[in-house]
Amino acid sequence: MAILLTRGTKVLVQGFTGRIGSFHAQEMIEYGTNLVGGVTPGKGGAIHLGLPVFNTMKGAVAETDAEASIVFVPPPFAADSIMEAADAGIKTCVCITDGIPSQDMMRVKRYMRRYRSENRMRLLGPNCAGMITPGQAMMGIMPGHIYAPGRVGIIGRSGTLGYEAASQMKARGIGVSTSAGIGGDPINGSSFKDILELFNEDPETDAVVMIGEIGGTQEAEAALWAKENMRKPLIAYIAGLSAPKGKRMGHAGAIVSAFGESAQEKVDLIRNAGHHIVPNPSAFGETVAAVLAGMSAAA
Repeated sequence: MAILLTRGTKVLVQGFTGRIGSFHAQEMIEYGTNLVGGVTPGKGGAIHLGLPVFNTMKGAVAETDAEASIVFVPPPFAADSIMEAADAGIKTCVCITDGIPSQDMMRVKRYMRRYRSENRMRLLGPNCAGMITPGQAMMGIMPGHIYAPGRVGIIGRSGTLGYEAASQMKARGIGVSTSAGIGGDPINGSSFKDILELFNEDPETDAVVMIGEIGGTQEAEAALWAKENMRKPLIAYIAGLSAPKGKRMGHAGAIVSAFGESAQEKVDLIRNAGHHIVPNPSAFGETVAAVLAGMSAAA
């Protein structure tokens, strides 16, 4: 099983005919994703990569019954694309676009709250690598071959650290149920806690790797929630242990501006909550293997 994305999930690409959208759409098709078409305003009626192109998301959803979309749209127009997906009834949207203005994302968040919680679209990103359910489907820009199917979930702000974790785990024979990127921007669609809740309810996910970084309080909030609610081990890595206060570290959201936002403060809080810590980026595989071995010994 998996969260949010399976082999049967019908997916649309927004920005389908652009250079970046085309490249990654082809990668997703080759991986096995159930891509049913795409949207590029003004090019409706065309066929691209063997699939139909639509002018609007509403038209695309009406014709294909798609339930998920991935956004490869330039920053000035990406927020409108996300809101169009929500308005069309899309259940899960992944936004790859980097550099969307914060005020635009505030508008997106307000817009999505117009819908009842049961009908509200789940957004991953922006500025994320997407998500993958190994052996089934991919909505993102990750190298699919480094992921093995398995029973460990991954949530991360950093795409490349997520790749590193998956690669090290595969080398030790450990597979991934689903890997989801929430994005490195200050205002994103889903939090660590949001995705942890889904993994907690997935009967085929045995443990979860959470990859965070300096800035914000999401990792701490997720760790405290997990202490009270998680029935599965949480294994965390926090990037930026050597970053000085006020230093930006690549992601727009990775800046320490208040107490509790530094890497060491997060590590201490997560450890005190009873969770496992990956000490450095080269130790993902060995740490996950040790936790799973401990679970087996305790069973």
